Amino acid sequence: MGGFAGAYEAGSGDPIQMVVDRVVLAPYGSVGLIVRSIMGDFISRPQENYGVHEQFWERLAGLPREETAKRAQCRYLAECDSFAISLLNTEYVVDPVRRTIRVAAESREDREAGYSQQLCILAYLVNARDLPRADQLVGVERLDPGGFFFRGSHRLPVEKLANAFGPDPRLLHEAGRMLDAVPRAFGDASIELLVLSRIPVTLVIWAADDEFPARASILFDQNATVQLPLDVLFSGAALTINVVLSIVNTVI
Repeated sequence: MGGFAGAYEAGSGDPIQMVVDRVVLAPYGSVGLIVRSIMGDFISRPQENYGVHEQFWERLAGLPREETAKRAQCRYLAECDSFAISLLNTEYVVDPVRRTIRVAAESREDREAGYSQQLCILAYLVNARDLPRADQLVGVERLDPGGFFFRGSHRLPVEKLANAFGPDPRLLHEAGRMLDAVPRAFGDASIELLVLSRIPVTLVIWAADDEFPARASILFDQNATVQLPLDVLFSGAALTINVVLSIVNTVI
């Protein structure tokens, strides 16, 4: 993995309404159930304005199936003319004909993906490119043109990560195991996880000390905007923060 640049530190703002009061992790044997339950919380929430996805469905319908699967590094299921794709360690089945995205059968659940999951998956299937990572980590202000986009209402609430993991940064690694995350060497604790197969995200925590409060950053591969539009990248990053916090908050 390449250099660490442009860390996005904690600050004000609260676009995601979630409070983490305690940090307790469940046994690893519960990992699958925990992650499915967490994603299910987001999946089952009623959403409106699904029509915004129609443009992606239309584009996806006209794309060659196997070529799309190669670009997106997912599987094409020829027997049912669908794609199997992983989002934050949960597998979904995308049916371009029926225009449905459901949690894969292996989860033992039959639920439709929520608004944010559908947006991320569809935009990714349509936009993903068969290109390697840049292997250069950057903060949102270094994404082109993320410095202007990730402000105000589009500001990522990384302070919630600082509040949750700052008292004991090692817990970030424990939570990361539930999402098949890879430990990294930045800050006092850091993990890299896959939002989608070509969209790695690195979360970094610094513990509080005598001079500074706890801090957190979210870093992207420099080529992230090649794979997803900025607005969808924001949705994926916000969903990532929600899921990581929910792992901590749900398994008390």
